[in-house]
Amino acid sequence: MPSLQDLWQHVQRQLFPVLTEELGPLGEKDLQFVEVISLLPLGRFLAPYQWSGNGRPPHERVWLMHAFVAKVVYGFATTEALIDSLRARPTLRRLCGWEDLNALPERSTFSRAFSAFADRELPQQIHAALVEIHCRAKLVGHTSRDSTAISVPERKATKPESPAPTPRKVGRPKKGEVPLPHTKLELQVGRSLEENLADLPRLCDIGCKTDAKGYKTWWRGYKLHLDVIDGDIPIGAVLTSASVHDSQVAIPLAQQSAQRVQSLYELMDSAYDARLIKDFCRGLGHVPIIDPKEREGFVPLDPAERQRYKQRTASERVNARLKEEFGGRTVHVRGAAKVMCHLMFGVLVITALGIWARLC
Repeated sequence: MPSLQDLWQHVQRQLFPVLTEELGPLGEKDLQFVEVISLLPLGRFLAPYQWSGNGRPPHERVWLMHAFVAKVVYGFATTEALIDSLRARPTLRRLCGWEDLNALPERSTFSRAFSAFADRELPQQIHAALVEIHCRAKLVGHTSRDSTAISVPERKATKPESPAPTPRKVGRPKKGEVPLPHTKLELQVGRSLEENLADLPRLCDIGCKTDAKGYKTWWRGYKLHLDVIDGDIPIGAVLTSASVHDSQVAIPLAQQSAQRVQSLYELMDSAYDARLIKDFCRGLGHVPIIDPKEREGFVPLDPAERQRYKQRTASERVNARLKEEFGGRTVHVRGAAKVMCHLMFGVLVITALGIWARLC
């Protein structure tokens, strides 16, 4: 595997000149698109989509993957806008892989390919591999954790009736009796990442968030939870129902990120202020710095912790960038799997650009 420095030199000194000679002058977005595509490890993940020799050969899924990345990089709000641009701009079409205009697939082919990518969680797999390749070998200073609201044009799902909770036994347990966990955090501590992710609700519903001034904002859709490291590089992502409290995703995100990078500090706002979350982070060998809730007996962060806590703005910048530049506000698909796939293309682009930025 070539180093990131070698790859950067190859792109800058060899690939860009060849493309400019072949396609003509490249714009800023064209160069950005080439940088992102050159960094993504697509080959091994797209192998299952190769034609097996039976039936009509399908359209190249690699080129369709390129097109969905281009949709994010160039800021196309819809797939129709992407297809129109591919037809009207030969440079973009050829960068994605189609030499001939007549070879460009129909809208239905793009939809089927996107559904297949969403079902297999392909962008999530590629993102995990990208982070492990370029970030795992280095020690990370800070992991910042936060969530953002994702509004979608989708009806609120009807939630199934939950069974009656087991009544909590009052008093001390008997000698030799092990008390059963009752809260979600207590359950999460003793479970694997896969079990914790499977237990998180992913149905479309109504969410509410209170800002720093106490004003409440309501939305219908989902909530995207991100872990972001220094350099504004997202390393972990989980999608839940909009009504899920941030604290319910802290432990699954910590498990996910710990599998991908080695970090020192975990930075979270007051929504994550819970003893079990702090203890779990310490068990991973990390130092949790959580802005405490203002309640009776709370202890504020000391000056050193407060100074380090300022690094948490990295997660806020990534959330804002995802919404403003890379498709977070233009979600036109329905269902958690497709919504996550749409968002992960934006997360992929932000991750790749953040990794390249380390060399600048």
